Amino acid sequence: MTIAFRTRRMLAAVLLVLACWTVPAAAAVRMTFWSRDSGDYFPHAFFTLKGTLDSNGQAIDESYGFTLNSATPIALFTSVPAHIDITNKKYIRGSAAQFRVTISDAQYAAIRAQVAEWGAPGSKWSLNKRNCVHFVAEAARRAGLTVVEDRKLMKKPRSFTRSLIPLNLGRVTVIELPAADYWAKYPDDENMALPVDNRASVLEQRIARRPKVEDAEPVPAR
Repeated sequence: MTIAFRTRRMLAAVLLVLACWTVPAAAAVRMTFWSRDSGDYFPHAFFTLKGTLDSNGQAIDESYGFTLNSATPIALFTSVPAHIDITNKKYIRGSAAQFRVTISDAQYAAIRAQVAEWGAPGSKWSLNKRNCVHFVAEAARRAGLTVVEDRKLMKKPRSFTRSLIPLNLGRVTVIELPAADYWAKYPDDENMALPVDNRASVLEQRIARRPKVEDAEPVPAR
């Protein structure tokens, strides 16, 4: 067997291995920003997380928002007890995805730390200083996005989340679709591990009057 023949055989074997080798998809967590501003329910801003951590391959399928513990008129005038809301599938289906961004493991950890901070015992919700829009604004910062908290928008979930898009062109993927259309276009982004319903949540309680789009007062953003 000549050297040239052996070389050709070795080269063929290497090419066969390369042809059969499948490169694993890059791990990434996608963070989607959502809003809900009209209908029979309270306005709300929240975000979902879906994907895989790069460091250990852990699957991520989560959703977080911030809301007060109970719907009470006093919330219009003072701080009230609050908690982290795990946004359920039923609620998300009635919401709109505004944009998404891919985050690193470190950014994911920072966002989870925020969830723990805002959900700690004694946490308070404030219409003007610490509502769901403020929660989303801080999460966006921890995701590495440029954020401007325009006071006129901090009670308007949809307007605020959309205001982040022009500030972060090239870094975010614009969605601006209702949930069903978003998931049809990006099926891998649909959260499958969330609770289907949570009727105990304030966000599931119908309000006395139907708010107009971007209605901020007297109905507080959740």
